[in-house]
Amino acid sequence: MSAPVPTSTRQTILTLLLRQGEQEACDLAETLEISVQAMRRHLRSLADEELVESSSTATGPGRPSNRWRLTHKGRQHFPDGSGHFALGLLDSMRAFLPPETLTSLLNQQAIDKAELYRSHLGDVPLSQRVERLANLRRDEGYVSECLPDEDGNSWRLHEMHCSVQRIAEEFPAVCDQELLLIRRTFPDCSVERVNWRLEGGHACGFRITPSPAAAS
Repeated sequence: MSAPVPTSTRQTILTLLLRQGEQEACDLAETLEISVQAMRRHLRSLADEELVESSSTATGPGRPSNRWRLTHKGRQHFPDGSGHFALGLLDSMRAFLPPETLTSLLNQQAIDKAELYRSHLGDVPLSQRVERLANLRRDEGYVSECLPDEDGNSWRLHEMHCSVQRIAEEFPAVCDQELLLIRRTFPDCSVERVNWRLEGGHACGFRITPSPAAAS
């Protein structure tokens, strides 16, 4: 594991890659006025964090050169205004649509997304499906973990950070959609909410219990 990159240098490297696209270490080093060796150490550290990645490119005689670029995770490091857009869109929908229509639209989104989740989870034991879902949620910006429940039969999905928290504060119906989403993702299970950040919990949590038919 490489040493952490100082915050100011880290931000500058990521910003340069965002603005200029793929770059060689020597070009980045020249811009920051540091040695190529130091820049390579910084890039390896950022690669350890999965913020950047490289590919080898032959540009002429001699050794191929590595060109560095941001990963998807690296791009997520920068502020995203999609939350404000979503809030504005939901505000407009709430103003012009009957409440039941807005609820129906949110529920349909949950149903469609659950179908997508199931296609990624596959037909494997419940423990593996819950872990795969936690991984999918992490990719979406959640801080998720799955743990066996104390009853020895169920699993818990905990989400300490929710990527739609700001939206849920304004539109609590989004949380109902999340519960429907988890239930549709595990149709062979009983799913109940056991923690809820909007009610003062430190995390949102769901207990996922296999139905008697599935467990037998």
